[in-house]
Amino acid sequence: MADMDKPEHVRVLEEWMKSYKPEELFDAAGQLAPELADLAPSGHRRMSDNPHANGGLLLKDLKLPDFRSYAVPTPSPGTATTEATRVQGAFLRDVMKLNLDSRNFRLFSPDENNSNRWQDVLDVTTRCYTAEIYPDDDHLSPDGRVMEVLSEHQCQGWLEGYLLTGRHGFFSCYEAFIHIIDSMFNQHAKWLKVCHEIPWRRSIASLNYLLSSHVWRQDHNGFSHQDPGFIDHVVNKKSEVIRVYLPPDANCLLSVTDHCLRSRNYVNVIVAGKQPAPVWLTMDQAIEHCTAGLGIWEWASNDKGSDPDVVMACCGDVPTLETLAAVDILRRHVPELKIRVINVVDLMKLQPSSEHPHGLSDRDFDVLFTKDKPIIFAFHGYPWLIHRLTYRRTNHHNLHVRGYKEEGTTTTPFDMAVRNDLDRFHLVADVIDRLPQLTSRAAYAKQAIRNKLIEHQQYIYAHGDDMPEITSWRWGRQEQPAARSTSTEGDNV
Repeated sequence: MADMDKPEHVRVLEEWMKSYKPEELFDAAGQLAPELADLAPSGHRRMSDNPHANGGLLLKDLKLPDFRSYAVPTPSPGTATTEATRVQGAFLRDVMKLNLDSRNFRLFSPDENNSNRWQDVLDVTTRCYTAEIYPDDDHLSPDGRVMEVLSEHQCQGWLEGYLLTGRHGFFSCYEAFIHIIDSMFNQHAKWLKVCHEIPWRRSIASLNYLLSSHVWRQDHNGFSHQDPGFIDHVVNKKSEVIRVYLPPDANCLLSVTDHCLRSRNYVNVIVAGKQPAPVWLTMDQAIEHCTAGLGIWEWASNDKGSDPDVVMACCGDVPTLETLAAVDILRRHVPELKIRVINVVDLMKLQPSSEHPHGLSDRDFDVLFTKDKPIIFAFHGYPWLIHRLTYRRTNHHNLHVRGYKEEGTTTTPFDMAVRNDLDRFHLVADVIDRLPQLTSRAAYAKQAIRNKLIEHQQYIYAHGDDMPEITSWRWGRQEQPAARSTSTEGDNV
């Protein structure tokens, strides 16, 4: 604008402005002509007041079936085996069925709906497809409610738009590939955080993720499909926005799914396996456990009425299985050892209450995990996330975490645990290493563990599958031996 001190430049600007004929647009006082002002939208047709731009104004609660009716019967811990996400899929099928007339619920998946065991939903709807459809196409129609395309970005964008305009949805993805939408998740989480500070923004349905086909069960896909780090990324965001759940079995998954579908203004991340796995809790127990977010499993513990010698904690379905198998070994061979088993469903319970609304107070954390006993923690993801969440706790120096440490290949399920030191034998060795009262038998026990791991390697190379004692293990199947002195040597694992 420095040239505006030249009269010829001012004349050019004047001619340009006059070309808009302001005398036809404004009156002598400079007010917009009434007939033009009347053209502007009014009421809800204004962009700033359009309910589709404030989707909570249009949001209606989902009609939900009673999730309890989908419970897997569990006479005792671990006696039932099922694919957890297939059970979840049956529940979502009926959620879809109940809301077809409302047209306010969709499922989104990057070509993984059936792979992640949600195929039952196709009994009541189809995949949305608007191009030419051939007779041999699989469940395609223009009005389908399953949005499936091999693009995580596209699914995330669809789902965000669907939620922002007042509807409900669920995104199923392979755990390793959800990272593709990291930055899109970032923006949605940041938007939710800001909306908490704007009183006129109405609540919208939560953005729900199911992460399945997870790191511990990639028997065919291998190393490229092994990455549990999305939850590390998620917990960076504001505590009022994010929730992370790792249900240990199918009944807990049902309880968590119902809770997430009812929630508002969150990003809910659920990590659950799709392969056959034990069911540990009855539905009533699962509801209590998921409501609390974590707790002592009394049926797996033997320290009631006394201080434990060791706390065995677990978070995730495979870590839970390996922890219970390790506890079974310890209880059979060192029955006098006092073991407390704690399972974590709601990951954010580990943070202090000052950092997350779900977090445990320091007092409650110390009561559960003790102030001075060794804690052996088997975790689904990268171990340092647990340290990061608990570093302020009194007993953090006694916390030893086993988890994924970037070791993997196309191998057997149990070998994945062995490669990352998360298996039952490494967990038993951790207990031996941290309890002075076991030093008298430590050499023999550690040698037995080493031999068992060698036997495991030889077996899988020869047979391509895990040893029968691993695949057929069930909680409580073995009789507990009589108590014996901790000075006994030569125990077999």
